[in-house]
Amino acid sequence: MNLADDLWIRRFTPAPDAVARLVCLPHAGGSASYYNPVSRAMSPAVEVLAVQYPGRQDRRGEPFVEDISTLADQIHEALRPWTDRPLALFGHSMGAVLAFELTLRMEKEGLRPLALYASGRRAPSTYRAENVHLRGDAGVISELKRLNGTAGNFLDDDELLRMVLPATRADYRAIETYRCAPGAVVQTPIVALTGDDDPKTTEDEARAWSAHTKGGFDLRVFRGGHFFLNDHAHKINSDIRAHLTSAVAAGRV
Repeated sequence: MNLADDLWIRRFTPAPDAVARLVCLPHAGGSASYYNPVSRAMSPAVEVLAVQYPGRQDRRGEPFVEDISTLADQIHEALRPWTDRPLALFGHSMGAVLAFELTLRMEKEGLRPLALYASGRRAPSTYRAENVHLRGDAGVISELKRLNGTAGNFLDDDELLRMVLPATRADYRAIETYRCAPGAVVQTPIVALTGDDDPKTTEDEARAWSAHTKGGFDLRVFRGGHFFLNDHAHKINSDIRAHLTSAVAAGRV
């Protein structure tokens, strides 16, 4: 598989001898490059595949996908060539919902991921009335600052902001209009990760992921806000790497 030929899947650190692959899905406004450090940390035991959504970075000339179901369908198709070894999914915020929808699609075709790591997002069955995508540019920027997921100097750069705001707004439209199918449940084990001071997800909302799996559930709470994973990257990466290698060794594939 030639990395340069794949618009959707980025393999920053190829690991041909990896026992498993971890598909990483970015947050709203995010890009595949966010997971470059994760790719280096997981290698060579686990190979990271980072998803690049349309409408950003080298795909900025492509139209945005403003519907979670449509985006999940397209990613599912792009992942088909990469399912020749055990695979797990990790998604942060909007990416967690996409990981869940991808798991539903994979299981429907008889492919069960090793695990679904849902980070920084309430369970699909929970609901909050949110309208960030309807705000003006100042309102979207205010939300980004509130979540503290983007460096302050970046938010002060008007040129860079003009480049990312359209993709961010499109992603917010996709996730804020998403509605989970009633009773949607996977067989794949789910590990929910959340920050204890995340304004987007309470601990109870994160624990509600347990209702969406028949394959086992674990909740891990970290100190921090919506982007708690930035402060706990070493532990989270180490835990996931150990979890996946253990699952493969135990034959849970």
